[in-house]
Amino acid sequence: MSECTHDCSTCGESCGERQEPQSLLKEPNSASHIGKVFGVVSGKGGVGKSMVTGQLAVTMKRRGYRVGILDADVTGPSIPRAFGIHEHAGGTDAGMFPCESGTGIEIMSTNLLLEHETDPVIWRGPVISGVVQQFWTDVIWNCDFLFVDMPPGTGDVSLSVFQSIPLDGILIVASPQELVGMVVEKAVKMAEMMEIPIVGLVENMSYITCPDCGKKVYLFGEGKSEEAAARHHLPLLAKMPLDPALAALADEGKIEDFQGGWLDHAADVLEKK
Repeated sequence: MSECTHDCSTCGESCGERQEPQSLLKEPNSASHIGKVFGVVSGKGGVGKSMVTGQLAVTMKRRGYRVGILDADVTGPSIPRAFGIHEHAGGTDAGMFPCESGTGIEIMSTNLLLEHETDPVIWRGPVISGVVQQFWTDVIWNCDFLFVDMPPGTGDVSLSVFQSIPLDGILIVASPQELVGMVVEKAVKMAEMMEIPIVGLVENMSYITCPDCGKKVYLFGEGKSEEAAARHHLPLLAKMPLDPALAALADEGKIEDFQGGWLDHAADVLEKK
């Protein structure tokens, strides 16, 4: 018998040393009650991923569900500010408790652990990935839908989330600029490589509505996200406008007051998953 090289790809199925790949999925806190888990991702920054995450959470909350947001964008957290949360998260020996928004949405973010919310997070990749995993394993969640607001791109933290958190699917957020095809393709390929189901595509900053005549003006051109969605056989779940009123509400910590129904179809799809 030849000496084992510990490279199972080179041996036969009858090899006694052969081992099946070990799952890297982490168990949530034993006190948690979590229903469906969906990641909100983007291939690049600046496309409004956190805004989409916040609106999705608000939409599902209005439908009567218990909702939580795990803010995995450790170095650029914006979820607490959009929901007007400035206090620190607490905990006991049993685990950490997420903060709650005005309407009862559970939120855990790095900003809720820092001494001052404006302090920068100057941590290396492995530490950041570890913190995100702790948001899953140590926090006591009680929600029907948990949304994971991912950092932009396909780096360490995204990989850590895909490997350690059992996602039921991801939503890809994109803007309609020229690079949207390449940006979407990166996110799609990573999800496929990690065998994560893709729920669909959300186009943000799709248009603005003229305040005088109500006409939609497509600043970056029209139809590009439809082309990207069709190319990857994905449903286009929503086309969200540039809305100054919504941006102002988020800046004031009042995103739960928004009245747009742009993500209603996306919410319908998530309910059926």
